[in-house]
Amino acid sequence: MTPRPIIGITTQTLEAIPGELPRCWVMSQRYVDVLTSVGAVPWVIPLTHEMSTLREIYDRLDGVFLPGGVDMDPATYGEAKLPVCGATDADRDRVEIALVQWAMAERKPLLAVCRGVQVLNVAAGGTLYQDLEHWTASPIKHDYWPSDGNHRDDLVHEVRVEDGTELATIMNAGTSTVNSMHHQGIKRLAPSLVANAYAPDGLIEGVEGRDDGYLMGVQWHPEELVDHAPAARRLFESFIEAAAAQQPEVAAR
Repeated sequence: MTPRPIIGITTQTLEAIPGELPRCWVMSQRYVDVLTSVGAVPWVIPLTHEMSTLREIYDRLDGVFLPGGVDMDPATYGEAKLPVCGATDADRDRVEIALVQWAMAERKPLLAVCRGVQVLNVAAGGTLYQDLEHWTASPIKHDYWPSDGNHRDDLVHEVRVEDGTELATIMNAGTSTVNSMHHQGIKRLAPSLVANAYAPDGLIEGVEGRDDGYLMGVQWHPEELVDHAPAARRLFESFIEAAAAQQPEVAAR
């Protein structure tokens, strides 16, 4: 027997409300519920400034999950912040970049969605478009925000999954229709990553590692699709299988 794999889920800063609420770390329960449903033990990770504590947390994890959230600070990829860039979270950038770099160095399974795939690319040496409306390649609409009356599980544009990639093994090659809630995207792909999915406008929508470790990121939100899209559930299942495969066998009691 092996224990259920422990999967770390990063958080985001909720700033203090003076006189009402101290500074908090928060994250959507949806990620916890979906990872639990495929056999994980979720571990919500604080954005601690104590890097030794963060490392102790990381060492106890069987896999790392990077969820969606606010924009990355362009300083993390060597650019000045433009007015089109939205809210950022320096503590989250710092923690997630460290976790990605540790996981890549040690081949610990990692799955990233939406903001997470952008963090993965930056941590590996890539860059981002600060706002896709300013991308000169005539982009399609990518920012279907729920605040504008859209639903988080709305299927709004196709992605082309590249044949021969690990993502194609999981989801099948060809086209798939996905949800989309982002206004930034991958600009220069990190050298250690492979693009495995593209939007109709050519924007990279998925990446994976070049070796046989489990390192996967997608720009859409598969956690919102698992209830009616088998491919979305297979993505999470493949991640948990990879995390479980790293565990030593435990003798039955």
